Amino acid sequence: MPLNRRQFIPSALSLALASTWTGVARAGTRRPIKIAVKLGMITGGKSYLEKFEMAKAAGFDGVEPGGPMPEADVEEMKMAIQKTGIVVPGTVCPKGGRQMGSTDEKLRQEGVEMFKTSLRQTQALGGTTVLMYPGTVEEGQRYAEVYENLLRSTREVLPVAEETGVKIALENVWNNLFLSPLDAVRFVDTIGSPWCGWFFDIGNVARFGWPEHWARALGGKRIFKLDIKDYSTKKHMEQGPKAGFECEIGEGDINFPAVMKALDEVGYTGGWISAEVKGGDVARLTDIRKRIEKVLEG
Repeated sequence: MPLNRRQFIPSALSLALASTWTGVARAGTRRPIKIAVKLGMITGGKSYLEKFEMAKAAGFDGVEPGGPMPEADVEEMKMAIQKTGIVVPGTVCPKGGRQMGSTDEKLRQEGVEMFKTSLRQTQALGGTTVLMYPGTVEEGQRYAEVYENLLRSTREVLPVAEETGVKIALENVWNNLFLSPLDAVRFVDTIGSPWCGWFFDIGNVARFGWPEHWARALGGKRIFKLDIKDYSTKKHMEQGPKAGFECEIGEGDINFPAVMKALDEVGYTGGWISAEVKGGDVARLTDIRKRIEKVLEG
């Protein structure tokens, strides 16, 4: 039915407020952030279409695959997007990112080319970011060398990011690099481009500090998207660092209300949060999605 003037004005105002939301969420209201699942978490389904259908049945808005991938997979995935309405908000390029910081020039160049391919494939899938695992510091690859090589490599892929409209999103991973949020800020600001920022993993920083501190240090403009998992300090201390991840979202030691408050305060507007935990069938995925929704209401 057509709207009269009295109906139209409140409706238009509501839409405007929804599209510009950056403030603190009221208690009991869910933040307008869409939820994605990593493709590798979906157990079952032989084709991309079947896996996307499972993600849809579990209530997810998007699926985040790895890359680069064979071009035939890109075409198959495009069909799955069209048939299900499930979005690919971005892709992950782990090997390319690791090699982009390598002190071996051949490996570094291979990493750069892989990342460029991932940017182009992500554009074809309608995504807006490629997640980077930024370099790896090891005994034979010193921190400063990896850092400088990663700066060089990131600058080399920037033109493709600008060309495709797909952003480079570094993630804080356990690679002995970016152990402080100030290092992360320094790197992004040194690059100095709106096409390079952060894919902030809430759970990965719990081993080194408090995620809410990282959120405030990074700031809303540098954070493009979010990954979520929980972390148990008790399990870490008793069984080792990786055991800390063996807990469900909302049952570990991360103070998610404090993290969400910090993201509200810095004005996070990336619009996506991706689950990165042990996956499973539709029932398991549905439980994960519900846990994330609860976090978004906190």
